[in-house]
Amino acid sequence: MSSENELPLMNGLPRADLPTDEPLVLASGSPRRAELLKSAGYQFRIDPASDNAECGICSGDAAPEFSARNAFRKAEDVAGRYESALVIGADTVAWCNGQILGKPRDVDHAESILRMLSGRSHDVYTGICVWSVKLGKVVVEAVRTELQMLAISDAMLEEHLDSMRWEGKAGAFGFQDGNDWLKITGDGSASNVVGLPMERLKEILEKFDSIADPL
Repeated sequence: MSSENELPLMNGLPRADLPTDEPLVLASGSPRRAELLKSAGYQFRIDPASDNAECGICSGDAAPEFSARNAFRKAEDVAGRYESALVIGADTVAWCNGQILGKPRDVDHAESILRMLSGRSHDVYTGICVWSVKLGKVVVEAVRTELQMLAISDAMLEEHLDSMRWEGKAGAFGFQDGNDWLKITGDGSASNVVGLPMERLKEILEKFDSIADPL
């Protein structure tokens, strides 16, 4: 985990008090999600969900439901390891032309995804699940941010693919990598694109008692 705030979006992130006295657990091995939580001032431990907690993309899946379901499954997997924990699960996908674009399988798949997105707007959804083991209550949502990708030249595409910055990232890019060919449309959440909607997380924690559903 980086010890420095590498991007402006890591500064001034919103934070809320936890709704229970349970330890906060991030059910993800994503270093960027951990950086977001750390930069906001949360104290937490990292306990990634098992690989098999994440379900594959099925025909007919829509991005909001898919990302929310995966966030729930990840939180559920980790929550089962604790008698007391407030678990955060998250899952991020891109959505373009009716297709869910997850993490690329290889460089050829990454190139195909980026050529599809080039010059187009698309949505990024992060499913977020906050699970209180002690209370037996959960909140599951999907947060949307619209992105505009400028047309990418062959040289820009080649540089990005050679950099390997596409690996492990939904849509084959990381907004946090400072690509100037990616712009957020309107007032969408930058942290949501990175992998954890910090603004909505604050609201969920503040309103947890009233909005959480029993398990």
